Amino acid sequence: MALTIWDVLLRLGIASLCGGLIGIERGRKHRAAGFRTHMLVCMGAALTMVLGTYIAVMLASELWAPFLSGDNMRTDVSRFGAQVINGIGFVGAGTIIITGRQQVKGMTTAAGLWASACMGLAIGAGFYSAALVGCVFIILTIVVFSKLETFILSHSRNVNLYVEFEHSDDISAVVEKIKSQEVRIFDVELSKGKTSESGCPNAIFSLQLPKKKSHTAVMTAIAEIENVRIIEEI
Repeated sequence: MALTIWDVLLRLGIASLCGGLIGIERGRKHRAAGFRTHMLVCMGAALTMVLGTYIAVMLASELWAPFLSGDNMRTDVSRFGAQVINGIGFVGAGTIIITGRQQVKGMTTAAGLWASACMGLAIGAGFYSAALVGCVFIILTIVVFSKLETFILSHSRNVNLYVEFEHSDDISAVVEKIKSQEVRIFDVELSKGKTSESGCPNAIFSLQLPKKKSHTAVMTAIAEIENVRIIEEI
């Protein structure tokens, strides 16, 4: 087996295309890693695997046989791929942030980058069928299953609410309103404004709703309180 310029163009071209398709969805949502980042990660992973394949082919060719000392000169193509999987963790970590509301964001983007790198390795190795199937499943997971996840979470009985109000004393009114909705309070994390952009006191409520009570109904009831500034499900 020999790697020609057309083989390299094909593999890197497919890697750029598949990585770009995954990155488009992330870019539309203004995530830290978007179209070009996914494209570069996938193409770079494919290039690494092509390099490993090239070295293996080169060492096995008759041209280099006189310069090699028999069985003492060996190479393992998978070593290059292993370094890609390890190295992509640094890129993925850069997309994960923890907001002032204790929300962890960027996990899906980081996982998508890792999956894109794995897909690029498959393309670089010439395993096109597995790479294309993987690309389809990655896109389905990010685009289609996100709607399913939203639906499941919106019908869950457990909910976390971020509530921002004018004064610390207003939390008692919020607690009374929540209890009047027959909602069970598991935990309350109160902050005096250090984690808020506006500097106002805020709290994160962990609640359990009755079966027939919707998230919107509870949030609307809390929003009716005079001194409540912001309410958001997290």
